[in-house]
Amino acid sequence: MARRKVGFWPRLAVVLVKPVLTVWTRRTWRGMEELRRDGGIIIVPNHISHADPLVAAHFIYDSGRWPQFLGKASVFRVPVIGSILYRCRQIPVERGTVDAVKSLDKLIEALNEGGAVVIYPEGTITREPDLWPMKGKTGAARLALATGAPVIPVAMVGPERMFEPKTSRLRLRPRTPVTVVAGPPIDLSRWAGATPSRAVLEEMTDTIMLRIRDLVAEIRGGTPPPLWARPARTRTPEVSE
Repeated sequence: MARRKVGFWPRLAVVLVKPVLTVWTRRTWRGMEELRRDGGIIIVPNHISHADPLVAAHFIYDSGRWPQFLGKASVFRVPVIGSILYRCRQIPVERGTVDAVKSLDKLIEALNEGGAVVIYPEGTITREPDLWPMKGKTGAARLALATGAPVIPVAMVGPERMFEPKTSRLRLRPRTPVTVVAGPPIDLSRWAGATPSRAVLEEMTDTIMLRIRDLVAEIRGGTPPPLWARPARTRTPEVSE
């Protein structure tokens, strides 16, 4: 969605927030062209700090798209705040309830309207040592399978210096260096048209997370940790009659 079409409330949010981020961070942006494609896209960033949604939103907005983040439905029920989030086209998600299917429908609708939907596959700030990406949840894979929308990996380094995740320490130091890199769409073509079984969704999710991990390694210049292993599934032995 182009910036000129976002409307009054999103523009107001930009006017209030972007100047703060411009002073607070010293930015290295790469790969913005990957977001400048027609139609809906699913953006999947790594999650290292409570500050990184602000950095991701800044990056996505500067690319010419309006970011639509997922948020806990309970936040949308908070007076004033919830109304502003709705007006800024953010998307409430019901977790662990029968209404979760309705949340998926809203995501599909946003993508069909050409939106840039942001999903953190990890679901929360990573618990891996040195803030490497951890195993993800299957929401992004499920959405990709349902829509066929391209999945764009985004890696960030630096927001943890703005808000330290372990100590919850906020640091308002000007020109804090942050790097954000978007990669080409992840190749998920082998699963096109597949039934969204648990095995399929987990395989897709691992492919997504490993691509994000490799992008993080490119920024940091280090060697990523070994691949994680999902617990082996136990099979019930067949009983002959």
